[in-house]
Amino acid sequence: MYMGCLRAALFLQGRSLRERNVPEKAGRCAAARRAVLAGLCLTVLITGWLSPFARTAARVRRDTLRLHVRAAGDSWQDLQVKYRVRDAILEQAGALFAPAASEGEAAALAASSLPALQIAAQQAASRAGAHYPVTVRVVRQYFPTTRYEGFQLPAGQYQALRVELGRAEGRNWWCVLYPGLCLAAGSLPAGYGDTAEQGLVVGEYEIRFALLELWQRTACRDIPAAGGIG
Repeated sequence: MYMGCLRAALFLQGRSLRERNVPEKAGRCAAARRAVLAGLCLTVLITGWLSPFARTAARVRRDTLRLHVRAAGDSWQDLQVKYRVRDAILEQAGALFAPAASEGEAAALAASSLPALQIAAQQAASRAGAHYPVTVRVVRQYFPTTRYEGFQLPAGQYQALRVELGRAEGRNWWCVLYPGLCLAAGSLPAGYGDTAEQGLVVGEYEIRFALLELWQRTACRDIPAAGGIG
């Protein structure tokens, strides 16, 4: 039903572009009717086919604490510093978040541990030869759909531990602190307790991830410009 409606909407939009030999007023009225029908079909598609997926994705975002490390720049040296700082944060994360039973508890632990994380990140940057400041904070921010080896996360707003190196104008490194999808095996739960959430995250990538991201980008007016991944 949904795919039939989508095909009908696309057909009607295409037909409106092909019509040229009709009176201007009649053409405008016909185009308006087709636009309304196409909009209704797309609404049915989104609410009927995408909404269950979107609700599960919303629970994934609610139950996830992300890690975002932003390099100072894109030079080879800047990227090496980023990886050293990333490793320092991940090294502490297993023990730090072990008591957490939820994303909320993990975010609270991260917030209360910011001074220690700041010191660890700054020391790692200094050992790698960087002399610029490092900023560590807990934020709520937008992430695009992100595919990792073995799992993917839907687009949307997440709580995140964000580490900014220097001017933070380089490439991003994104992963997950809670649950422990990016941590050493056994340090934290490596998945979601909800079956639907786990299936969405570790299942096959599908077109609804892209549609959801389009929907999120339309709804979110404060999406910051971000560098590439690497």
